[in-house]
Amino acid sequence: MSDYYPDSEEQLSSELEEDLEEPRMFKVLLHNDDYTTMEFVVQVLQSVFRKSFAEATQIMLNVHRSGIGVCGIYTGEVAETKVAMVHHMARESGYPLQCSMEEA
Repeated sequence: MSDYYPDSEEQLSSELEEDLEEPRMFKVLLHNDDYTTMEFVVQVLQSVFRKSFAEATQIMLNVHRSGIGVCGIYTGEVAETKVAMVHHMARESGYPLQCSMEEA
């Protein structure tokens, strides 16, 4: 039988809590180009990033005017997935739309 040491268990629990850190967060960015239509960018923002029509339109205009726009901030795996989804949608529709991520 194993022995029970309550003090050791509490110490281990507090050490584990100290080791936990918030996950790194990443901005997902859309890049402007001369070929992708504004309507398609709005569609991507609504379907991939779950933005309302008004939010998607505002982000699209920011991308158009500034050359780049933030779609959202996510954990690494979610950000990677969203970048891949944007690239997949763009290629299937014949657009060169670029999407990237950078640490927030």
